[in-house]
Amino acid sequence: MSRHLKIASAQLGPLHLSDTRSSATKRLVNLLREAHGMGAKFVVFPELAFTTFFPRYWYDSQTEADSKFYEASIPSAETQPLFDEAKKLGIGFYIGYAELTQEEGRTHRFNTAILVGPDGTLVGKYRKIHLPGHAEHKPQAAFQHLEKKYFEVGNLGFRVWRFMDTITGMLICNDRRWPEAFRVLALQGAEIVALGFNTPSENLHYPEPPALRVHHHLIMAQSMAFQNATWLVETAKCGFEDGNRMFGHSVIVAPTGEIAAQSLTEEDEVICVNADIDLAANLKRTMFDFAAHRRPEHYQLIVERVGAEVTPAKGP
Repeated sequence: MSRHLKIASAQLGPLHLSDTRSSATKRLVNLLREAHGMGAKFVVFPELAFTTFFPRYWYDSQTEADSKFYEASIPSAETQPLFDEAKKLGIGFYIGYAELTQEEGRTHRFNTAILVGPDGTLVGKYRKIHLPGHAEHKPQAAFQHLEKKYFEVGNLGFRVWRFMDTITGMLICNDRRWPEAFRVLALQGAEIVALGFNTPSENLHYPEPPALRVHHHLIMAQSMAFQNATWLVETAKCGFEDGNRMFGHSVIVAPTGEIAAQSLTEEDEVICVNADIDLAANLKRTMFDFAAHRRPEHYQLIVERVGAEVTPAKGP
């Protein structure tokens, strides 16, 4: 008999600079209740779910940014109602936030996501590894993408957890573009990958039609789920935040690569799927039987080299 888990993606519409953490938390609680009404037992919220996508703004004072956007502890007094409601309803969830922490006598800032069990316990933490954007100020640009200024590269690696009778891993936003991240999770037996994102509709670095950005988002989700034989839940924060648009298209993708559910708006919206966790069992035993077919002795270049170099073979 197959294992099933009813999974929801709880998409958030825009959060503006003037919106408080308390108001964001109220919306998240409403989404949680809506997901509960659909029968969901696991809810995936977006990246940086309690604030606007602040890396679009330059702050000369890091102290000001810390007070506006970061969480020194989670849950905080303002975000506690979400954790209380989830425990009351018996729902596990994934949520992203800006983490401010002290480690080894130093202050650190990470783009972080956590897994919280249906009993309210913290199950796991992931800190974003593939940080996009730049660290320097670009005043001539239409907007900034300053994740490299506001966050350090995550230091916890790619891990999975036993979670609600599944093996679940976490990623954040730009990680979805890097196949190595998914493969490391799959090699640890991942059956679900939860991922929140905030993705501008405009590409800061080169001209790219918004429709093409969405197309790339969807084909990446489908290919990563299929090639790693895992359920993939990708949840957006989206819409016009103080005039800066981010696209929605939250998706739940089956291990077959098929889109099982997709959001239709750029507002607060819940989509839900009764996921057959064992759907990938045949794929894991056949086409993607890693133990039988992988040849890591020929993949050394992946970990030895960061940037591309032209190195033609010599001889036949």
